[in-house]
Amino acid sequence: MNTNSNGMVLDFEKTIVEIEAKIESLKMLAQEEDVDISKEISRLQEKLERQLRISYANLTPWQKAQVARHPDRPHCLDYVYSLIEDFVPLAGDRSFADDPTMISGIGRFNGISVVVLGQEKGHDLESRIKYNFGMAKPEGYRKAKRLMDMADKFKLPVLCFVDTDGAYPGVEAEARGQAEAIAASTEKCLQIRTPIVSTVIGMGGSGGAIAIAAADRILMLENSIYSVISPEACSSILWKSTDKTKEAAEALRFTAQDLKSLGVIDEIIKEPLGGAHRDRKAAIEETGKVILRNLKDLIPLSGEELRRRRTEKFLEMGRHLSDN
Repeated sequence: MNTNSNGMVLDFEKTIVEIEAKIESLKMLAQEEDVDISKEISRLQEKLERQLRISYANLTPWQKAQVARHPDRPHCLDYVYSLIEDFVPLAGDRSFADDPTMISGIGRFNGISVVVLGQEKGHDLESRIKYNFGMAKPEGYRKAKRLMDMADKFKLPVLCFVDTDGAYPGVEAEARGQAEAIAASTEKCLQIRTPIVSTVIGMGGSGGAIAIAAADRILMLENSIYSVISPEACSSILWKSTDKTKEAAEALRFTAQDLKSLGVIDEIIKEPLGGAHRDRKAAIEETGKVILRNLKDLIPLSGEELRRRRTEKFLEMGRHLSDN
């Protein structure tokens, strides 16, 4: 089990971190003094596991949002480099520029040639600036559309890894047609005649997320969130204050469990005990297994059947949500 690498402690994890610190202290003592305190360490390990189960058994929506945003969660490139063999990045929208935020390329997933798309946030200040904190600009969505066209032409399945607070809201992005680029990418998701599987691995924010998530199968890690707006922004708009952030998180129904019950997503991917940030390798491996199973279900279907089912899926989603 991996502990947090950057020292960030979520408010409900304080007891967990205290136990972890005691375990590390005892391990260091055992090495320095050459004493056998394995029984005490084992007892604390059991206590740690119990506390993790208790803490993560009934997370509130706001706590899930905190876990989804944890900087130690595996990000898009972590999944790509672990799951995709021979990955070749492809750059540029053939219109304006390349947007590094939108990871895009081709590779092999369990021997299956695929196109890969996703938003990368970065793990430290330098990489976060490089990837614009996971907020893609219009050229990012136009690049995604270009690669989906390529996937359609060569009959390659598309795998998307969604992790963004939303599309970049800057003036220059709006001037270059942000809304149109998002709409065109979303439309292309619905049009292509090849399988598309999208996985929300952390944050699924607004149109910036749905632009690569209008898929045949929409998967979510159990502690990820997917919504039209952040709880802070929702609180600011509805209550003119950020004091109601927790209430907004409850009202938005953005957890994987809520969205599965509403029919918005297809499957929840179980995370390691204590969240994906505590065991990135296990989280990525489990995600890969679930993606592969869903992809194998879709590959035998014809292009027209995929497109018909995808269209009906989203029409039915709208009918279902309008009744709730």
